[in-house]
Order: sequence, then structure tokens, then C-alpha cells
Amino acid sequence: MKESYTEGLATHGDPESCATDCKAEGEALTGARTGSVLSREIRQSGAPTPLTEAEGNMTRGRQREPSVSPARSETRRTCGTSLHENREVLASLAADGAAGRAGKADGRTPAMYGARKSDKPVVPVKLPNKIVQAVAEAAEGRGLAKGNTDEQNATRTQRRTLAHNALDRVRQAAKGNKRMQFTALLHHVDIDRLRLAFSALKRDAAPGVDGVTWVEYARHLEDNLRDLRERLHRGAYRAKASRRVYIPKADGRPRPLGVASLEDKIVQRAVVEVLNAIYETDFLGFSYGFRPGRGPHDALDALAAGINRRKVNWVLDADIRGFFDSIDHGWLRKFVEHRIGDRRILRLIQKWLAAGVMENGDWRPSEVGSPQGATVSPLLANVYLHYVLDLWTQRWRTRQAHGDVVVVRYADDFIVGFQHRSDAERFLAELRERLAKFQLELHPDKTRLIAFGRFALPNHRQSGLPKKPETFNFLGFTHVCARSRNGNFLMRRQTERKRMVAKLHVISTELRRRLHHSIIDQGRWLHSVVRGYFAYYAVPSNGKMIGSFRTQVSRLWYRALRRRSQRRRLNWKTMSRLVARWLPPARILHPWPDKRFDVRTRGKSPVR
Repeated sequence: MKESYTEGLATHGDPESCATDCKAEGEALTGARTGSVLSREIRQSGAPTPLTEAEGNMTRGRQREPSVSPARSETRRTCGTSLHENREVLASLAADGAAGRAGKADGRTPAMYGARKSDKPVVPVKLPNKIVQAVAEAAEGRGLAKGNTDEQNATRTQRRTLAHNALDRVRQAAKGNKRMQFTALLHHVDIDRLRLAFSALKRDAAPGVDGVTWVEYARHLEDNLRDLRERLHRGAYRAKASRRVYIPKADGRPRPLGVASLEDKIVQRAVVEVLNAIYETDFLGFSYGFRPGRGPHDALDALAAGINRRKVNWVLDADIRGFFDSIDHGWLRKFVEHRIGDRRILRLIQKWLAAGVMENGDWRPSEVGSPQGATVSPLLANVYLHYVLDLWTQRWRTRQAHGDVVVVRYADDFIVGFQHRSDAERFLAELRERLAKFQLELHPDKTRLIAFGRFALPNHRQSGLPKKPETFNFLGFTHVCARSRNGNFLMRRQTERKRMVAKLHVISTELRRRLHHSIIDQGRWLHSVVRGYFAYYAVPSNGKMIGSFRTQVSRLWYRALRRRSQRRRLNWKTMSRLVARWLPPARILHPWPDKRFDVRTRGKSPVR
């Protein structure tokens, strides 16, 4: 049984998911080079990059504006829970509909959740009025309310506009010359940029080793920022050690994180914004992790479009073992110096890498790795893999592959699709050698080469094997070879089972903690949790799994409510009314990946 490939496939790759032709670069790099950069900011680098033969295969990801979150409801809670029975159940059901339907999901559209994972619910910290007013005015570029003048507002706005234009000139220069090295960048880290970086931090984030919280720092924000800026520019700034904490992974193992101090977070966020103006023009199109304007669903859409439209018969599911803890500082400095010549920026990065880790009161130096959880770590990780993996992969598939090759990388997790098995086996063998040169290795249990694609299912049946073709997991979804109703190939995406089990366990634990909260409070919390879960997992072909998740949440809530009553038991009929009122319906919120991929690339992707 054979099925012909889609007619009209282009012979070159896709800059977003599988660029294999130099024509792809022109798509993102066309246009006049407007603006100029002062000569003191830039000098020509005489040293070649590690992969000069791959030079020119870099495309810039498109930027998107973030979507605006809906307003939060301000509904009064119901008081008075009986120790012997759930008297508030009927009262909550009879309450006004507007109070119970805060944040109703009926008005959601796929575009609202199409390119990013839903955030966890955040309860804002209520600050004193003076602090809130000062921080808000500072973040908006205004002076204090008392004695505020139009001249102050105009001056502040002009400075912000000039700072934005300065980064635009840096971006245009980096885009026009891939060997250009920038020698004067620290002056872009001014008070306005530091203020914006501070306002972007989470107010309830855990403090670092110094114990300073967002609220405490905001009480004297302007004085603190001026002092921080002066220490930065005279070289007196000292990075603090990261506080080591552990969070559970989906498989139950602990994941080490490094919590930076508040000032380190501010400076790192401001520096990352400046460096992104350069590196976003260098990173390749198939890199999606931790980049502005890109998210997990962009990577998933690109992977689906590549497998559906290209000649993919084999899939390499690869994961780098302990990547963030294995980054070699020496190689990282060399990679950064290819584009960054400002010694002050380089010293800042070195300070963050050498700051060490504080765990249980003991300080440990960090000779390798970058703290997972630090603001600057994702950018440094992308820079490291850009030179170690991305450029090498781009060169390999354009020069050594005999068939189509599809690549999608999200941080240290990447998928490579091949037309021929021989290409896949050669690539895997050479990839191991390539990573070993930079002190990296593939995870043996998480790296697999499987038969996957439109011919995997018929070939599997013809061989007489009883089971279906193997599946692979990527970004929380299990990808399955299937058939549509009309018999065509369909790559079905389902929620990864261990992810759903882990989420249900978290909900069960939190429900026990909220056992004696009012039903309205519990309903609002569950509504936000389920809505956030659907915002990420409610993709086409996953309706059964999200429906199962909603059912399991209903049962967990039902058992929790029955536990707190000693005399009158809650029946399922009443519980069904609570579920219908508070839990969003299980409906698909995302469009088909091919459709959204075409919209995002505006129909110009060479994968067509």
C-alpha cells in the first residue's frame, strides 16, 4: 500500500521548520539597510566563526505583539461553611450568574492561546497606595504625581524613544553583517531599561540569597535603580550566588533551579534585551525555545507542517543529558565573543557564571553549567547550541543528506525527521561525535530513532507486526501516526499521559489544602486551572484527552467536597450543576497546525 506525497512540494526547506536551501535566508534578510551605527559601537571582527562554512544560513524570527490578558473578576466570596454539612452548595448555585462565571471561556478564540503556554494563576500582591502609584508611574515613564509636569513626561518619553531607536540600529547592523562585533553596548543598559526590567518581574517571586523582595525594592525604587546603574557602569556591581531549590519533574525526579537575587534579575533582564537585538538576527528559524515572539505551539506547528508536507519516514527524538549543568564556560565565552566585543558585558556574563550556588547555607563554585532558572541562562543556552548544534545541523543537511531533513529545536529538546534511514543513522553517529567535542552527550533513554510518517502505518501492517508504529513525545504531546476519516495520513497529538497524571496530582493536593474554603473560591480556582490547561492542550485530535482531564478534575472536586461533610452527603446531581457552572467545557481552542503555521509565516514558508 503506497501513498503519493503531496503535489507541489518545494525542493528547498523551511526557515521556520526545515530550511535546507540558501534561498531561505533571503526571505528574512531582504530589505534596505536603514539607519547607521556609530563607529565607536562596532568594530569588524578579524577572527572567523567556528563554522564559517555555515555562515549565511541564519534567519531572524518574526516578532509578535503579546496578547492582552482578560480582566480578572472581582466577585465577593460566600461566607459561612458548616462543620457538619455543605450548606453553601445551594447558595452558591443560586447566586448571581455574573459572580459565578468570572472568566467564562465561551468567548475564547484560538488566536488567544495559539503561540504560548498558559501562565499559572498569579494572585497580585496588594501594595500600599504610595508604592503602587510610584512604581506604576515609573514603569509608565512618568514622574511622581506630585509636582509632575508635561516637560518631565516629554523628556522621559523622548529618552525611551531614543533608547528604542538605538537598539533598532544595533539590530539592523547585526542583520546586515554577520561578522560584526559590537564593542559598546553597556550604555544601552540605562535607568529606563532597568526600570522596565524591574516592572516585568513577578511581584510574588521567591527572593534570592539576599532575601530582598519585589515590594521591598519598590519602596525606594528610583534611588535603588540609580545606585544600581552607577555600580554597573563603574564596575562595582557584584553578582550574588544563586539559591538552589528543587522542583519535581514530570517523571517525579527533582529538577535543580537557581533563584537569583532581585538585582541580578533586573540586570540580567536588561542585558538580555540588549543582546537579543543582536542574536535574534543570528539564530536559525528552526530554533524556538526561549525566544521573543516564539513559543511551544510555534514549534509544534512547524513540526506538524514539516512531517505532513515533507518526505519524512524516520524521526530522531533527541534530548541532551543535563544540558544546563554541562555548558562549558570556556567554549561559551568564545562563542559570545564572536559577536560581543564590549568587555564590560563580557565581564558581567562571567560574573553570573562564576557566582556559584548557595544550598543549605553552603556555597559551591560553578565551574561548568549555567543556573537553570536565571534570566540570562536561556539566552546563553541558545547561543551555545547555535554554534554547537544549529549551524552544524544546517550545514550537514545541505551538504551530506540525500533526502529531506526536518529540524525543530526547543531548548535542549529537538526532533529531526529524515526521508532515508541511512541519513538518520549517519546523522546520529556524527551528532554524538559533535556533541562530545563540547562536553555534551545525548540522553541514552530519551534518544530514539523510530519509523514515523505517512508510510509508517501501512509498512507496519505489511510487515505483519501486531502493534502500531512507535510514538514520540515533544513539548507535552504524544505524536501518533493515524488516519483521518477519508483515509489520509494524520499525525494525531495527544496529551502526554504522565503530564496529565502529574497535573491531576497537583490539583488533588491543592484541593486538600483548600478543603474548608468556600465553594465559590474553590470553583474560581479550579476554573482558572482548567482554563489554563485547555489553553495549552486543547488542540485538534486531542478532544478525548481534555474531556478525560475535565472529568477527573470533577471527580477530585466531588470527593474533596464530600470529605468535609459529616452528616449530609453531596449527591452527584448537585455536583453536576457545580461542575457545569465552574469548570469550562472541554472544547478545541487551537486551529489545525498547518493552518496556523501558514498564517504565522504569511504563506511564504518554503515548506509548502
